[in-house]
Amino acid sequence: MFCAMDGPPQIMRLYGKGWIIRRGSAEYDALLESAFAGEEPGGARQMVHLDFDLVQTSCGYGVPLHGYEGERPSLDNWAANKSAEELEAYQRQKNQVSIDGFPTGLFEDA
Repeated sequence: MFCAMDGPPQIMRLYGKGWIIRRGSAEYDALLESAFAGEEPGGARQMVHLDFDLVQTSCGYGVPLHGYEGERPSLDNWAANKSAEELEAYQRQKNQVSIDGFPTGLFEDA
């Protein structure tokens, strides 16, 4: 679900199926190059590809106005202070299961 935070009010819900694009896979590398100029953000874990079969919108009249001020540097700053080994250890400890208890597949073979 997405909500318009400025401009006309609107809510958009996307329905479909998705799958993980594992870091280090050929698909990941190709997408990183084509969509992100080959620049991987610090702390990157994996990407998700979504195929939608239904998109619904509604009025969004109850969504408050918010203004975009810019990207936060927090993740890049945090990752820049870690070695590759420290980042992997953190991800192995914190990111192998989703918030709803499903395995992320983060460290399965690419």
